[in-house]
Amino acid sequence: MNNGKSRKRPPPPTPQAPSPQLPQQKQHAAMEEEEMDEDVFLDETLLYEEEAEVLRDLEDRQALSLRLRKWKRPELSQAYLSQSQSIIFQQLEIDYVIGESHKELMPNSSGAAAIIRIFGVTREGHSVCCHVHGFEPYFYISCPPGMGPDDISRFHRVLEARMRETNRNSKVPKFVRRIEMVQKRSIMYYQEQRSQPFLKIVVALPTMVTSCRGILDRGIQIDGLGMKSFMTYESNVLFALRFMIDCNVVGGNWIEVPAGKYKKTAKNLSYSQLEFDCLYSQLISHVPEGEFSKMAPFRILSFDIECAGRKGLFPEPTHDPVIQVANLVTLQGEDQPFVRNVMTLKSCSPIVGVDVMSFDTEREVLLAWRGLMREVDPDIIIGYNICKFDLPYLIQRAEVLGISEFPILGRIRNSRVRVKDTTFSSRRESHKKNGEGYGDIFHFDRKDRGREEAEGEADYIPLCTEIYPQQGVKNNKK
Repeated sequence: MNNGKSRKRPPPPTPQAPSPQLPQQKQHAAMEEEEMDEDVFLDETLLYEEEAEVLRDLEDRQALSLRLRKWKRPELSQAYLSQSQSIIFQQLEIDYVIGESHKELMPNSSGAAAIIRIFGVTREGHSVCCHVHGFEPYFYISCPPGMGPDDISRFHRVLEARMRETNRNSKVPKFVRRIEMVQKRSIMYYQEQRSQPFLKIVVALPTMVTSCRGILDRGIQIDGLGMKSFMTYESNVLFALRFMIDCNVVGGNWIEVPAGKYKKTAKNLSYSQLEFDCLYSQLISHVPEGEFSKMAPFRILSFDIECAGRKGLFPEPTHDPVIQVANLVTLQGEDQPFVRNVMTLKSCSPIVGVDVMSFDTEREVLLAWRGLMREVDPDIIIGYNICKFDLPYLIQRAEVLGISEFPILGRIRNSRVRVKDTTFSSRRESHKKNGEGYGDIFHFDRKDRGREEAEGEADYIPLCTEIYPQQGVKNNKK
């Protein structure tokens, strides 16, 4: 109510001359606007673009993974998953690593120990990585005449002290595990007696055989015998070979680990489907006869790469991209490959009966090939000059492109394949890579027909019937 009095809205204020403070306010606002970090907006824009690119890359990888997954190994049966079935597999490679003693399998042992690894494939086509514990490195020396148990005990203490001096940086609790007197027969020279006493010296690690042998060769002070040097026997036998000899394991035979005698590995160190630990005494090595003379369904990958070389110059991984990788995968015993694949940079014309995968960048081509290696999981890799050209080229090319995850190609997790120059004194021209065997047909061809003819007819590929694992990848020109 206005009590009869009218109230009028006051007239708008008349414009006044701008006060001297207004320009300062405008200037202050302008300064605030100028001081706003434009990079923040730029980064957010880039972030959105990067997120979209990451999502597209993730979708592309998932789509590629689905295409490759159709070639993966068969799934494990419930009997394998429940560990209620014996594991029988054909071994393809045997090596060893240094790790901690298995507390469950060997409760009385501690510290570092040599662990035998056996890679192979079951009848169903499952990949296997078997960690074998309890096998120890050893060698022999002649037992001095008149040496009894007390003398052996004193000799053990003296040798242990010398080993500790020689291996000061080692944290092994005990270098010489034990010394036993055994009856053996030397095959050197003519021997009238059938057997004689020897001392079996068991050390903690395979590398300690050499240092212990050196101490005994130079001489060691023994109470009652003075300074005495010893001739060693079987001290140059490789540890993995010693395991095979003692356990009657021959190249490529079938190994059985009975149900209840193995334990699933607590933390998988490989990509194998069946990875477990067992004692060497629980292994059953089958003679290759009857059913055990048959071959497991090994997966054999044959591949070849093509590079975009510069005119008149041979391709170099520091400059020339990989534009194509062709792959064939065959099961041992089958006539036809179950994988016929070509991975190509940019577009490619259709090829009848071949799964062609085209990619926009070379990086995608290399990562796709690595994905194929992971999904197909080949046991044997063959090709024409792959050890001297294709494999080193792929690895070096990935390094140039900054693809740090590419060299993880074998079955051991996070283990990178390295290229190094090596010289083989053996006639065997094959290699191994963390559970996978490599066979280079180029070398078989050269031996069969001569160097010049083989190099002149590079498209002739003979049948490769034998694969021998041998460590190392050569890095030479094609």
